[in-house]
Amino acid sequence: MKTIFEKIIDGEISSKKVFENEKFIAIEDIAPKAPFHFLIIPKRKYKDLQSIPVNELSVVTEIATIAQKLASEHKIESYRLLTNIGEDAGQTVFHLHFHLIGGSKLGQMA
Repeated sequence: MKTIFEKIIDGEISSKKVFENEKFIAIEDIAPKAPFHFLIIPKRKYKDLQSIPVNELSVVTEIATIAQKLASEHKIESYRLLTNIGEDAGQTVFHLHFHLIGGSKLGQMA
């Protein structure tokens, strides 16, 4: 069964794209926690960060590069870049994605 992100990547569900290349897509979150709340999603499915094989961890560097690009383009000076790993941590879609959240004072994490 496809995740919602796979359906977005395949064009079955519409989204507000803010970035796309052959390996990644970035979209606006449908329930934003700040003025800017983007999801950076690899097109290749990994369940979560723990599921990335060691020899493919460069995917995280690519995500960080996309986050820098989006922050620069949208003039976001302070932001949070995070991913949830597992249900107890709040992961609800089991397809690796990072949240880029910024544009206002965010407060403490925990």
